[in-house]
Amino acid sequence: MTRSPFDLDAFLAQPLTARIATSGPTVRPVWYLWEEGAFWILTGPWAKLFQRVRSDPGVALVVDKCDLGTGLVQQVIVRGRAALVPFDVPRGRRKLARYLGDDESRWDRRFVRFLYDDPGQRGTAWLRLTPSSLIAKDLSYHTTL
Repeated sequence: MTRSPFDLDAFLAQPLTARIATSGPTVRPVWYLWEEGAFWILTGPWAKLFQRVRSDPGVALVVDKCDLGTGLVQQVIVRGRAALVPFDVPRGRRKLARYLGDDESRWDRRFVRFLYDDPGQRGTAWLRLTPSSLIAKDLSYHTTL
């Protein structure tokens, strides 16, 4: 892994949308949680992502930010092998709160269901991606006003 030109943890703590690529190839947007040196993505047997990772755990993921007004352009590109691991509510709540806010009563019911439905029945799981390769780039430029 390379040294980051910006604060990697602060960047990945933002509620940005990542894009994950699986074999096929197929690319889809996902919300994620960056904890313990890994990306955590909610999935389950209802999702094509779950099935694709079961068939081939090799994935790539990108998180980026591009602000044309300020010239801020930063990106994190990750490759690795994903693992499907049991879902846990505390991590799920942390992930959803970063995108939806702390007040669960304001969340769409679909998200609350993922959090509290029986993972054994629903099959809710985490896709955990621990990077084998992580490249952070700052491609920012100066704008003229």
